[in-house]
Amino acid sequence: MSKRQFKAESKKLLDLMINSIYTNKEIFLRELISNANDALDKLAYEALTNRKLKVDKKKLGIKLSVDKEKRLLTISDNGIGMDKEELSENLGTIAKSGSLAFKEALDKKDKTNIIGQFGVGFYSSFMVADKVTVESKKAGSSEAYKWVSTGADGYEITSCDKEMTGTTITLHIKENENEENYDDYLEEFKIQGLIKKYSDYVTYPIKMDTVDEETKKVTETDAINSMVPLWKKNKKKIKDEEYNSFYQDKFFDYTKPLKVIHTNVEGLVSYDALLFIPANPPYDFYTKEYKKGLELYSNGVLIMEKCEDLLPDYLNFVKGVVDSPDLSLNISREMLQQNRQLKVIAKNIEKKVLKELQSMLENDRENYEAFFKTFGVNIKYGVYDNYGAKKDELKDLIIFYSSKEKKNVTLKEYVSRMNDGEDTIYYACGETIDKIDMLPQVESLKDNEKEVLYLTDYVDEFVLKMLDKYEDKKFVNVSSNDFDLSSDEEKEKLNKKNEEEKEMFDFMKECLDNEVAQIRYTNKLKNHPICLTSEGEVTVEMQKVINAMPTDEHIDAKLVLEINESHDIADKIKDLYENDKETLKKYTKILYNEARLIEGLPVSNPTELSNLVCDLLSK
Repeated sequence: MSKRQFKAESKKLLDLMINSIYTNKEIFLRELISNANDALDKLAYEALTNRKLKVDKKKLGIKLSVDKEKRLLTISDNGIGMDKEELSENLGTIAKSGSLAFKEALDKKDKTNIIGQFGVGFYSSFMVADKVTVESKKAGSSEAYKWVSTGADGYEITSCDKEMTGTTITLHIKENENEENYDDYLEEFKIQGLIKKYSDYVTYPIKMDTVDEETKKVTETDAINSMVPLWKKNKKKIKDEEYNSFYQDKFFDYTKPLKVIHTNVEGLVSYDALLFIPANPPYDFYTKEYKKGLELYSNGVLIMEKCEDLLPDYLNFVKGVVDSPDLSLNISREMLQQNRQLKVIAKNIEKKVLKELQSMLENDRENYEAFFKTFGVNIKYGVYDNYGAKKDELKDLIIFYSSKEKKNVTLKEYVSRMNDGEDTIYYACGETIDKIDMLPQVESLKDNEKEVLYLTDYVDEFVLKMLDKYEDKKFVNVSSNDFDLSSDEEKEKLNKKNEEEKEMFDFMKECLDNEVAQIRYTNKLKNHPICLTSEGEVTVEMQKVINAMPTDEHIDAKLVLEINESHDIADKIKDLYENDKETLKKYTKILYNEARLIEGLPVSNPTELSNLVCDLLSK
């Protein structure tokens, strides 16, 4: 028989596919196994209405074998098979899919799953083979046919002898070239590994003939694939040990997950999802190499190992799998032809994870606090990411240490303890809870039985700035100019005193080369002599965070040195201003640097500070 040419522009498309479309050559096996699985499904379906077809479903399956000497890899199924016309129609036209046509012909209510919806998947064979032979015998027919092609130059179809119904595809594997090692596809362990990786959950058993290198004895393996994925099983019948084992094996974690989320959704977009919240971050979680994403399957066939579009950035710690029969895949199966379905799934998954976290917070506080200790920064990041688009969904999931409760509390819990008429949520920033607890302003608030939230993460203040308010209660940093517990009468008295000492404070500012925006008396300190606060939007803590980032950006808060009006130091500096301005210069520098140290800011000249202190001590 003369060689036939591929129809339309198939030559160009085939050449493009072989050389460009598939970025990962090993998925050819996934494609061929998926096609074989479809053929088995078709036979099982046809047998329901065609009494002439006698099918024993227990004997349906897929079989592989390797002949290293002849460089042959064979994939066989005992499914529906193809006649001469179908071989020409399905394999002679790129993008013609028998599977797709079959699926479209089915009643929409039918539950038959057809994985290979695009016939071009078959042509991925040419990425690893320089010759492909397909022998097929259709169920119910006595004739068999062979389809042979070496690529874009065309194909031949001839009669052949084939006893069993079904299809056998034989690939003549290419010789190694350049940096491509095609020998891998003739290694039994490699083939079995690819089956486990991509086709572990196809619904029919995949077996393989293996050859003992010494005795040359051929034996058939048990089913290599698992067939039924855990996420397809009845949740009520799955034990915790099964979930834990699945998670630890698949995601290489030595500890069991903190939370398991198993959900099945049916609707406009149907899918199964099995998600895990780890107890510990992955080893590479804080590196540039870490990639978020869930494993994406279509009817049990792996499409993408890490589908980033299924998770928002702030949930990048979530592990798991998503399996949907509704995804529209393009010819490579590696990218989505349309992402509408994926967006729907992603949105639902995000809502489900947040709902489960809220449930954990309310009903399993100990585990939630363990989660938040590990991944709380992610939730906080989600609050201010994308201009706070998710802040309303996330604000009740964040927790901070409370000065009153001596433990972590939610914003809702803080507000629930406020007295009528109070409109301020107080917070303080610092490296550790102990250091924050020693801040002069915090001491004053605690003395007035006010509750203070301790913010120890670099993102914390940015989160509260993004929230702006919580239930109409404003956030106030105790180290900012907004913090003041004075009555109107006390404020007026203090303002008058500061105005009287304006010349002295201006002199002290000049001593500091105007590093501070203002120096003034305060009445908000109890026993401490001084504190450092800020004016404007940029606080001391924000200055520390932004300036610590590896960028050229540098900002300075408008610092204010506040001196306790009722402390002995107030009388001392006033006396020095009147009688010994040179010594006041030294005092001013010492007080300013002490205030910087209390706030966790660096001292620009430690040697000068040390000399000043020693000089005063020696007198």
